[in-house]
Amino acid sequence: MTLPLLIRHFPTRLASRLLGLSSGEPVLSILLYHRVFPQPDRLLGGDPDAAAFDWQMALAARHFNVLPLGEAVEHLRNGRLPPRALCITFDDGYADNHDIALPILRKHGLTATFFIATGFLDGGLMWNDRIIESVSAFEGKTLDLSALTMGVHSTTTLAERKQAIEAIIGQTKYRPLDEREETSKRVQKISGSMVPDDLMMRREQVKALADAGMEIGGHTVNHPILANCSADEARAEIVNGKQYLEDLLDAPVRLFAYPNGKPGQDYLPEHAELLKSLGFKAAVSTTWGVSTRHTDPFQLHRFTPWDRQPMKFLLRLLANGRNVIPHSGI
Repeated sequence: MTLPLLIRHFPTRLASRLLGLSSGEPVLSILLYHRVFPQPDRLLGGDPDAAAFDWQMALAARHFNVLPLGEAVEHLRNGRLPPRALCITFDDGYADNHDIALPILRKHGLTATFFIATGFLDGGLMWNDRIIESVSAFEGKTLDLSALTMGVHSTTTLAERKQAIEAIIGQTKYRPLDEREETSKRVQKISGSMVPDDLMMRREQVKALADAGMEIGGHTVNHPILANCSADEARAEIVNGKQYLEDLLDAPVRLFAYPNGKPGQDYLPEHAELLKSLGFKAAVSTTWGVSTRHTDPFQLHRFTPWDRQPMKFLLRLLANGRNVIPHSGI
């Protein structure tokens, strides 16, 4: 069956059965993306390219009730969530969200929520991307980071570069914010690589997303691991990111995504309470599964179907709808 026929003829009734809706309450599925590449990226294969995102959104539009996250949260609270409810979210604030994802979303009449780490707008670069770009552009066969006590990494093959990136990021992710940034800059210096200054959105692109009817949510300023921050640091990261976006958009920001997003490891109960006190209405984690009216609205679950074949993508997404976690605990 060709892709257009699959999108058109996959039975919606079967979709409902796979989601288990006949015997239980509706559930909310939330898709998590970071980037949409113009072409398939052999090194960064976790996110889709434009063609794949296009058919993914076609399937979503055909077989799900796609809602803005804020609206879905209200329906979840009042018990009026429609069957096969789905939200689409993006984290961090990459420029391709505006340049590539937005036209595709509009093509299919869909709305998404974009969680923006404000400190990287207008030419900034996230620490992990600095590492990725440095290793990707490195021209040698062996990247020696022993001066950073981070080992020696072979970079001859694509697989070795992927392994090196994963290892370096893994050793850096949970370091203090300043040390994490400095480490990424030292990796770049040792690699001798040039890194881009246009990976993240500009202010006007964020505003264009909002003007197009997309939701904008908070994601801190510098994308720290909140669990590793002091109470004052965590509050400043959340408040300043929220205020920046509200000033830019002249509109309230009521949704939030925890950086990295693992409960108990990346954020703690006090961070959910802080969000409530600051006027946020809901927050999303990176715990896989779906949410029901019993799920803590400040710990909503998300899911990333990674399949590159449409049928497998759709079936995995539908199967995730059965992964109900009744209560989010930290």
